[in-house]
Amino acid sequence: MSTSAYRFPFFVIACLAASSVHAAVNFEKELLPVITKKCVDCHKAPAVVNGQKKEPKAGLRLDASWAILKGSENGPVLTPGAPDKSGIYESVILPKDDDGHMPSKGEDLTKEEIALLKKWIEEGAEFGGWIGSKEGMPAGAQLETTKPYKPRPHDLFYAALEKEVKPLSDAVLEAAKQAGAQVSPVKVESPLLRVDFLTGVSKCDDAKVAAILPLKENIVQLDLGRTVITDGALKTAAQLPRLVSLDLRQTKITDAGLESLVGLKKLESLNLYGTEITDAGLKHLAKIKSLKHVYLWQSKATKAGVKQLASAVPGINVSIE
Repeated sequence: MSTSAYRFPFFVIACLAASSVHAAVNFEKELLPVITKKCVDCHKAPAVVNGQKKEPKAGLRLDASWAILKGSENGPVLTPGAPDKSGIYESVILPKDDDGHMPSKGEDLTKEEIALLKKWIEEGAEFGGWIGSKEGMPAGAQLETTKPYKPRPHDLFYAALEKEVKPLSDAVLEAAKQAGAQVSPVKVESPLLRVDFLTGVSKCDDAKVAAILPLKENIVQLDLGRTVITDGALKTAAQLPRLVSLDLRQTKITDAGLESLVGLKKLESLNLYGTEITDAGLKHLAKIKSLKHVYLWQSKATKAGVKQLASAVPGINVSIE
C-alpha cells in the first residue's frame, strides 16, 4: 500500500511472537509460524474446499514472501522501511469498530506484537531468504524477495531532520498522550514523531489537536483522518515546522482552512480524501512548492483544478480517481 494517505481495505498478519526490541526481527523464526497458524487459511493460494474453489481473501496471499510483496487486489500492503505506508501495520492500529481493523475476529495484537511488526518493517521487512509457496509465482519474483533494502529518499530526508531536533522528555510525551494522541517515533530511536488519534477519532477536536503543540518541533507525520476537527486544527498544524505528511481524510475542513498550511515548507504529502475541498482550496495548495503527493478521491475538486495545481507545483503527483 504505497499510499496509506488514502483509505482502502487493509489486511494484516493476525498475531506476532514477542522479540527483543534490540535484536533484528527474524521473520522466518518469529513471524512466519504465527502467520501460518492465524492467517494463511484465509490468505493462501486458491484451493478447492468441499467442492468449491476458495480464493485468497481480497486477493492477498501471505503464504509466500513474493506474494506478500505483491499485495492484495487493492495494491501493495507492505512498504519496507515505512510502517505508515504499510497496510499490514496500519490496519492493526485502527479502532476495533473500523471496517479495516485486523484481525477482523479473535484477539487483537498486543502492544508488544504491534511494536514487533513495526520494527520488522522499519528494518526493511527482510524475509531472510524465505520464499514460501511457489504456486503461481511469476518468473523473477524470487529475486525480488532477496533484494536488499535500500533507503528511499524520504529516509534520507528524515535523517537530515533528525539532526535538527532533540528527543522530548517523557513528561512532554505523556501529556500529549493524556490528551488522546498516539505518539510514536517514525523509526527506532528517532526523535522525529508520528502523531495520530486513531483510537479516539470521534473525540478528537480542535482542542485535542492543540494539545500536541509542545511536540511541534519533532512532529513529521500527523494523522487527523476521520476526526471531528474544523479549520481551527489546521492553524495548529501550521505551527509544525517539520511536518512532512498530513492526513485530513473524511474531515470537515474547508477550502479557506487550507490557507493556513501555506507556510509549511517541508510538507510533501496531503490527504484530502472524502472532504469537501474544491478547486478554490487547490489554489492555496499551489503555493506549497514542497508538495509531492495530494490525494483528492471523493472530494469536490475537478480535473481542471488538478491540472492547474500540477502546473503550479512541478513534479507533484495528484490522485483524484
